[in-house]
Amino acid sequence: MLRPPLALLALAACHCVAAPDSSENDSEPGKSSAPEKPWKAAPEPAEPDLATAGGGAEWTSWFNIDHPGGGGDYESLDAIRFYYGARVCARPVAVQARTTEWELPRDVGQVVHVSPKKGFRCVNTEQPPGKTCSNYHIRFLCPLEAAWGEWGAWGPCSRSCGAAAKRQRRRSCPGGKKSPCAGRATEVQPCPPAPCPACPGHALQGTVVSAAGAALPGARIFLEGRPPALLARSDARGRFHVPGLCPGAAANLSAHLEKFAPALAPIVSNGSGLSVARLVLQRLEKPYMVTQPQGQVRRAGQAAAFCCGAAGTPAPTKYFWYHNGTLLDRKVLKYDSRLVLRALTVAHAGTYHCKASSEAGAIRSAPAQLVVLAPGQQSCKVEPEPNLIELPAECRGAAAGPRYYDVGQCPAAPCGEGECGGAALPVKVVAECGCGPCARPRVLVQGRVTAADTGEPLRFGHIFLGKEKVGFTGYQGSFTIEVPPGTQRLVARFVDRQQRLVDTVRVLPFDRRGGAVYQEVKMLRRKEPVDLDAGRANAIPLGEARGQEPVGELLIPAGAFLRPSGEVFTGTVKASVTFLDPRDVATAGAASSDLSFANAEGEIVPLRTYGMFAVDFREGESNEVLQTGPVQVRMDARQIRVPEHLQNMKLWSLNPETGLWEEEGVFRQVKERRRKREDRTFLIGNMEIRERRLFNLDVPENRRCFVKVRAYSNEKFNAHEQLEGVVISLINLEPQPGYPTNPRAWGRFDSVVTGPNGACLPAFCDGERPDAYTAYVTATLGGEELEAVASSPKLNPGAVGVSQPYLNKLGYRRLDHDEPSLKKTAFQINVAKPDPNNIDETNGPVYPYRSLRECEEAPASANHFRFYRVEVDKYEYNVVPFKESDLTSWTGDYLSWWPNPQEFRACFIKVRIEGPQEYMVRSRSAGGSHPRTRGQLYGLRDTRSVRDMQLENSSGACVEFKCSGMLFDQSLVDRTLVSIIPQGSCRRTAVNGLLRDYLARHPPLAEDNNTAAFTMLAPADPLGHNYGIYTVTDQSPRLAKEIAIGRCFDGTSDGFSREMKSGAGTAVTFTCRERPATRESFFQRLLAAPAEALAEMRREMGAAEQRRAPPDVLDFSSGWRAAGPAPRGPGGQRRVRAQL
Repeated sequence: MLRPPLALLALAACHCVAAPDSSENDSEPGKSSAPEKPWKAAPEPAEPDLATAGGGAEWTSWFNIDHPGGGGDYESLDAIRFYYGARVCARPVAVQARTTEWELPRDVGQVVHVSPKKGFRCVNTEQPPGKTCSNYHIRFLCPLEAAWGEWGAWGPCSRSCGAAAKRQRRRSCPGGKKSPCAGRATEVQPCPPAPCPACPGHALQGTVVSAAGAALPGARIFLEGRPPALLARSDARGRFHVPGLCPGAAANLSAHLEKFAPALAPIVSNGSGLSVARLVLQRLEKPYMVTQPQGQVRRAGQAAAFCCGAAGTPAPTKYFWYHNGTLLDRKVLKYDSRLVLRALTVAHAGTYHCKASSEAGAIRSAPAQLVVLAPGQQSCKVEPEPNLIELPAECRGAAAGPRYYDVGQCPAAPCGEGECGGAALPVKVVAECGCGPCARPRVLVQGRVTAADTGEPLRFGHIFLGKEKVGFTGYQGSFTIEVPPGTQRLVARFVDRQQRLVDTVRVLPFDRRGGAVYQEVKMLRRKEPVDLDAGRANAIPLGEARGQEPVGELLIPAGAFLRPSGEVFTGTVKASVTFLDPRDVATAGAASSDLSFANAEGEIVPLRTYGMFAVDFREGESNEVLQTGPVQVRMDARQIRVPEHLQNMKLWSLNPETGLWEEEGVFRQVKERRRKREDRTFLIGNMEIRERRLFNLDVPENRRCFVKVRAYSNEKFNAHEQLEGVVISLINLEPQPGYPTNPRAWGRFDSVVTGPNGACLPAFCDGERPDAYTAYVTATLGGEELEAVASSPKLNPGAVGVSQPYLNKLGYRRLDHDEPSLKKTAFQINVAKPDPNNIDETNGPVYPYRSLRECEEAPASANHFRFYRVEVDKYEYNVVPFKESDLTSWTGDYLSWWPNPQEFRACFIKVRIEGPQEYMVRSRSAGGSHPRTRGQLYGLRDTRSVRDMQLENSSGACVEFKCSGMLFDQSLVDRTLVSIIPQGSCRRTAVNGLLRDYLARHPPLAEDNNTAAFTMLAPADPLGHNYGIYTVTDQSPRLAKEIAIGRCFDGTSDGFSREMKSGAGTAVTFTCRERPATRESFFQRLLAAPAEALAEMRREMGAAEQRRAPPDVLDFSSGWRAAGPAPRGPGGQRRVRAQL
């Protein structure tokens, strides 16, 4: 099987469901290639006084509808109003512009034009030589006194029923004496035609409920027609009653309620003058992507089709396609959710993404890359790329230095010769590459779910992907999730059936190239309920950090608790409010989702949290779930020390299906006097608790960067020894004391899986003060924590991976910097935004938010932070090289260590060493029973034994060997010939009895005459710890090996340990001894007593002759030779055997 570098030959058909055509204008107003007259430049207010407009003014949000390209950057007022409607006032008085890097135009030395009437523009031809316009966003200052107030309620209709009735409403103009408001103060409209009671004795009644069956008060009920007629509103129990109405047989009702999608239902008559209807409303849900466009490779002249699909409530009906960020013309391309490009040219190449929108919001898809090959351009490279493998310690390779040999890899390495301990070492190298069929990799996420406080596993908990239940957790809390094809964002919900733990929603990182990623999921314990009197007002504190006041409180007025039917509950309430306090860093691992939301443009952007809380209200006696009417969330403004956060704080709720936070309400500032001369400011937000959802106190944060991190297999930090599939996690810590808040708190967390070029993690950053934001970074691989580079006693920039003086500015500190007893598996940095004018800060490891591509493509020589795996004296060698982090590098060859790229079976044997120190143990795996591989080497594994802390002079080694089984052609089984050889003066003293009996019952038996080694034809069955053999099968080779090693260390078939238990589950035991330091050498004994020394030598030579090793056993000082033609693998990838 080949790595398919380009999927040119796999022209897949794209099947999509066409969405209805949108009536939204596709043009992009405000940007034209025609020259314009210069605007009159208005002075740019750095920080205008909000009183400049008279009685007061306020800024709008920031707008950015254009990107620099062509002639420059144009943010015209007309275009902003086209996209955002009334979010800009009629007559703004000032404009403020900043780059997306949060810099003023004068700071970057650019010429711009601003006008409150026209907006902003920056023209490339007007800039100083060598400069072009930056990407700007702008906001407008709108006067408060010259704006109309909110419209009042509509007055009564001039007629109670029938037609020709009218009604009016009014609005006021505060401060209108100074600057009158434009428009009318009154508005008149015809009343909806209401039928007069023409059917005495008839009536219509019904209910309005949510999808969960809860009553919905305040819904407007319409009789569908032209136009629809308003009949009634639902009461507190969701009921409505309309007397004197006798609709026709085909009549329908509709219900409308804020935050819910409209619903339609038929009217059912029972023939006795009473008609009934039941309307079920679905909560509005922002769109989310379910089908992502996929990257494609085409030749010029061919066609390409991109598909995208979104779900939500209501379902999105408007789709927009963009090429390199530019909106495509719907009228020309006639697209909907499917975009077809015909007669491709090189100009069509680039990135494509779609945006889906509905009345609930919008969402953007992930970008898809289109590669268009010019005529004559080759899609596949025949020449292999360099790929260095490490040779055994006794080898000397001639091709790439003393320890490494270039075996090549596809796509885009000849043979060489060298000495290897005086013998030949077989190795196969890539000679030629080509295109093969594209295979869809199997992508898995595996892990364990435990309680955050006690580590208790979630036993048999439910696992949901969206609305679909996909499985259960195991007895130890383990789980495996297969990632559906095309998934960009894996959202999983874990539910405790016993309701002791709060439901947890996690966005799980995964490796899109295939294989499994391991994740530890922590669940928050549900707080014990307290008894509340529903007939009285109640206040529940939010925040439990020791020694600190609560962040806020939940205020529940009297009579606010409701049954699902809408009936007011007046008894005792069991109330459980579980608050996750970010002031405690230990709570970060138990937080739900990844703190992101979809903005108005459909882009997923981050939030900064001030706390999350989950609510559960139940009746005291029946334990039935209760809801609430309007309640308040009250926040103490002293807990929010960033001024702009006071203005932007909002209340959010989590959508468990999308993992995105949705706006639930806004906060208003209220000042109260608590004590004499003490004024306190509070933020008050209103909400209703109709569903058991997780709520969040968050603000959007736009000061963002990316941090480059790489993981390595050892402390040498060679670029070709990077680890892929490592989960890097970054927790954004609060700024330093006095900047805005407590440094012990966290505000956000993110996890990214490393690829062949490391990982780029989003983080909050600041360009004005380096220590404004800090980050805490960790790395795990299959549950194993990787080690960070030391920062003490002396900071070594070459080891950390970041050059000076930028390293000092970032303040790199490993966790044990001041306290050696702490773990070495994390580091903390100041996320200082790089200065573009400082050349020392333009090469990483921190990149501006708009430079994600630069971060992802940065070479290994660029600045980056490092983790490494602590593996002392561990070595692997395969005759057919294979990168376990890249499954597409597998080659179909009889000597491949892994015969099946879809399922990887890892085998380990546990060896006990009785001796005063730790010893190296080697396993040699060769063909045993297969005619094509008999006697030929598969590979070597060297492992140093690990000291058993419970047993004196005892250590253990878990040594991998090649499992017996089918080879890649799946025709015959090969019983691998395995030799286990410890280094040093060692003697085999015991073999597991069950293993010995198994081998005797399954012939043939391997020659096992050498007491310094152990040789066997490996079992074809997956034996367990009773035999000392540990076998695990998984779709990821790394994960299979990690699980097997954990069981081997523990000495059980289902446990896991990182502490060696050498006395449990052992296959073979060796006793090793060291020559006493006081013993005379043979030369000294020969001088002192020649006869006795010669007699001793003859006795030792005779004993050695009896235990001479057979030719197929290799010890650490001898070599081997293998011959035979090199087989050719399928698919065109050819490997050539080299003798080293």
